[in-house]
Amino acid sequence: MIYDMLSNSNLYAGITPRLKTAFDYLTYTDLVALPVGRINLDGDQVYVLVQEYLTKRPDQGFWESHRRYMDVQYIQSGCERIDYALLNTMTLGDYAQDRDFQAMTGIGSPLTLSAGSFAVFFPQDAHMPGLACGMQLQVKKVVVKCEL
Repeated sequence: MIYDMLSNSNLYAGITPRLKTAFDYLTYTDLVALPVGRINLDGDQVYVLVQEYLTKRPDQGFWESHRRYMDVQYIQSGCERIDYALLNTMTLGDYAQDRDFQAMTGIGSPLTLSAGSFAVFFPQDAHMPGLACGMQLQVKKVVVKCEL
């Protein structure tokens, strides 16, 4: 897992070319103007999910991880708590291959993302996104999915 500000993304862009594509997109695109939905950058290899929602209570959240993609989760506006844990500490449930979604249960640690910050979650990183930072707030988040 990587957690930082977008202004420091150049430190991580060399990890994979697809991660560089993600950071370039987040850096040079007018994210405020993006409508909610999916945007293909490189077919199914790199794509963007623009999301707007009200954050939820922790008891409404669910754990996930992905085998095929890494997630770059960037907060455009608002504040969101994402709980995270190492996958090998979780109790795994079903894996939905068509959605690249590994369900699980367990306990993790909180991470607070505010506007301008991002987190990268790799396959070994369990995460529970969309949680409220204290009180529930409206969030605009841009998730870039990068195939491994």
